[in-house]
Amino acid sequence: MISTRNAYGDWLAENGENKDIVVVDADLSASTKTNQFAAKYPGRFFDVGAAEQNLIAFSSGLSLGGKRVFASSFSYFETARAWDQIRNLLAHDKLNVAMISSHGGLSCASDGPSHQALEELAIMRVLPNMQVILPCDAEETKNALDAIMKGHGPFYMRLRRENEHILEKNYDFKLGKAEVMREGSDVSMVTTGAMVYFTLQAAEALASQGVDAEVISVHTIKPFDEAAIIKSAKKTGAVLTVEQHQVAGGLGGLVAETLSESYPTLMNRMGVQDSFSETARTYNELLVHHKLTSPDITAAAQTLIEKAKFAAK
Repeated sequence: MISTRNAYGDWLAENGENKDIVVVDADLSASTKTNQFAAKYPGRFFDVGAAEQNLIAFSSGLSLGGKRVFASSFSYFETARAWDQIRNLLAHDKLNVAMISSHGGLSCASDGPSHQALEELAIMRVLPNMQVILPCDAEETKNALDAIMKGHGPFYMRLRRENEHILEKNYDFKLGKAEVMREGSDVSMVTTGAMVYFTLQAAEALASQGVDAEVISVHTIKPFDEAAIIKSAKKTGAVLTVEQHQVAGGLGGLVAETLSESYPTLMNRMGVQDSFSETARTYNELLVHHKLTSPDITAAAQTLIEKAKFAAK
């Protein structure tokens, strides 16, 4: 088990010999794990302090100078405090800056709602030219970083603090392509980031009850793989989305927008239900509080399947 933030730190240290790479942090390098790069390549590491607007503006200047910039802070701070600079510099001018943030979603359990990023997918995905990534584990984090180096324009990627399982995969990472982690015909469970693991657990539980659940991992929120979602919805007739984000504006909203225009389908959205989160001792306590555990997902899928059966009568 390894955290996605540690995978990021490892990737920077492994790829730092590329002199085009520059890393900028906002006084949180021990938490974002950019300190690994700083130790090996101090001449290409800059800490701007707790000043996220400066983080983005400074990174923009480095990008205009031809550098591949990785800018890091906590997910909430980097996006909410610097949205003006992100919009008018990075997105508008299509700059090669990758915002790689840590402690996204419910990761900041003990730090409370002031630190928990539960709205940033909504404000990032509406920006023209912005590319938004939520890897499901440490391995996919490194694959996504490789893709970022080959890509162009601004990126936002949400990482997490917790150590997590490396999931079994049968695909090569490709930006903008949703991945079917498990084939199924009774219900489509569309998920992202940390919730992929819990959704796969729920699918196993459903299988023991004779329910064939399809699990789709959406590692790229933008550009979004509409075709994969529509294909699955046509097969199952019921779609459940699962995410660590407000149900408004995140993955659930994105899937609902897609299906409402292309293939109206009975669906339910699991996430944070239009509320701020709480301060908790552990991450798992918040999953229980927001009803985002594997048993919760199992129950929600069962309810949705019953609704689909009733609607079909």
